[in-house]
Amino acid sequence: MIDQTLIVYALLCVVILAFFREWAPPDVVALSAMMVLWSTGVLSMSDVLAVFSNPAPITVAAMFILSAGLERTGCIDVMGDMFSKVAGNTEVRVLIVMMILAAVLSAFVNNTPIVVVFLPIVVSLSRQSDLKASRLLIPLSFASILGGTCTLTGTSTNLIIDGAAQDVFATNGVAYKPFTMFEVSKLGLIYAVIGFVYMLTIGRKLLPTRESLQGEVSQQKKRHFLTQVMVEEESPLVGKTLVQTLMKEFPEARILEVRRRGTVMITPLDELVVESRDRIRLTVHGASFEDFKKTGGLQFPAQRHLKVSTLDTQQLSLMEGVIGPQSSLVGKTLRELRFRQRYGVLILAVHRKGVDLRKGLESVRLRVGDTLLLEGTVDGMNQLNEAHDFLIMDRPPRRDVKPISKRWIATGIVLAFIIGASIGGVPISGLALLAAVAMLATRCLEPKEAYGSVQWTIIFMIFGMLALGKAMETSGGAKQIADLVESGFGNASPIIILAVVYLLSSTMTELISNNAVAALITPIVIGIAANLGMDARPFIVAVMFGCSASFATPIGYQTNTYVYGAGGYRFSDFPKIGVPLNLILWIAATLFIPLLWDAGLSYAEWWGK
Repeated sequence: MIDQTLIVYALLCVVILAFFREWAPPDVVALSAMMVLWSTGVLSMSDVLAVFSNPAPITVAAMFILSAGLERTGCIDVMGDMFSKVAGNTEVRVLIVMMILAAVLSAFVNNTPIVVVFLPIVVSLSRQSDLKASRLLIPLSFASILGGTCTLTGTSTNLIIDGAAQDVFATNGVAYKPFTMFEVSKLGLIYAVIGFVYMLTIGRKLLPTRESLQGEVSQQKKRHFLTQVMVEEESPLVGKTLVQTLMKEFPEARILEVRRRGTVMITPLDELVVESRDRIRLTVHGASFEDFKKTGGLQFPAQRHLKVSTLDTQQLSLMEGVIGPQSSLVGKTLRELRFRQRYGVLILAVHRKGVDLRKGLESVRLRVGDTLLLEGTVDGMNQLNEAHDFLIMDRPPRRDVKPISKRWIATGIVLAFIIGASIGGVPISGLALLAAVAMLATRCLEPKEAYGSVQWTIIFMIFGMLALGKAMETSGGAKQIADLVESGFGNASPIIILAVVYLLSSTMTELISNNAVAALITPIVIGIAANLGMDARPFIVAVMFGCSASFATPIGYQTNTYVYGAGGYRFSDFPKIGVPLNLILWIAATLFIPLLWDAGLSYAEWWGK
């Protein structure tokens, strides 16, 4: 019989590689790992079901709902409006105001909606004041991350680590005091101050000055127009394909659709034979139009010899959009979506991982965080905005306006949750659920909105990774790794081992999901603390901050992924700015955690003196 520990190790390697290479969505990878653990007998079915009773994912889901309640009622928009009014037009002032607001909000609300609300505001402000978005969006993301470290609920990572620790100690029959709401605030505030000073000094000098995808393309292209023409009976197009005729004469033209007797034709353009009275929608360079001032309109000059009637013409505009985690477009190609026919909007380019994709776009599978350059009419853009599949960067998301009274109610619910969590006595998971239900009961959020606000891929990934963490504990794998660390650093002082734990957490987070790393490493560090004969709390804190403070790559944290394409960044921009900050915070954590969580040791004893 194969050793269960070997199965867990092998599965761990496959999962990490699958996350890194993006073989499948993270939730599918994690849940598949859970099923492998059960089918191989590493975990019993009761163990698997016990994972779903862990309070961490439930609390995370409730926090998503609370964040959505504040977002839908306009509470976060109010802060965004405040930013617009006081930000000014100098880079330093914009950075200071933006980072303070983003950090304060992110301490109590999931930071993804904070970035979602602020991103189009910041982009719009940068265009109005000649500031570059590339010098503002990384600081926005970093500030939201730093703010999230200031409370237990500020980031889902803290909740997962606390929940995993509760599970490990309960399994071993050891008493464990869960973290309180503001227990991590003392180090979180130190982090925020260090991060702010860094971004306003060293980090600011490292920020790139770069055009966004829209800026790069708009400099290269002429004006485009959308026109609709009807083929007349005597037209030379009749009986031929558009590739042979119209597209040959106007190679820059793009055919959006061909409509015949009210039906949109789905036949490929190189096979579709044109008939009289076909209606063709296409985009053409502005140079192909003549402006007739007498009629006050635009006419397509080719209509004379092609014998087509111009039905209507509109000027097109460029916009950028970011695909969010809840988008129905994720995992699909533009061909599958029939995007041009569905919205009447063209996608000219896709920015992904520092690369601008402009060829073969019809077969590109869209991913979360992809930045798309869109060209279309105002109506088409509005339709996209209302579908909530894109975050349009030139304007804030359009939402149903709720009464101002709901805004006060939502704020009161969240404040009550914060006060209750800070007082203690009631589990934070119970308070979070109570607050989420209150959002629904007071109609600050509709049930459909609440279900849609929860990032279920993250929730189920957490469940799967908690199962893998549990398997690490029950199979003895976590203890073996802890023993290996102890043997490798046997003569090292506790503070050196603490530094290693933090560095391991931080490094792994830059490569795969921070939530996945949190669930995996927590059982290991508890084992390391047990081998040292020390309280595990300082080491758990090191994992919390190592997994949360992720700045060196655009894939380690979701807000980094959002601003990646929006700011026209390259992959190298993040390590250039983020690695020094990671190292500074690593040193700060190593020095301050033993002071703030002494684990019964004097500071000299932490250093082995």
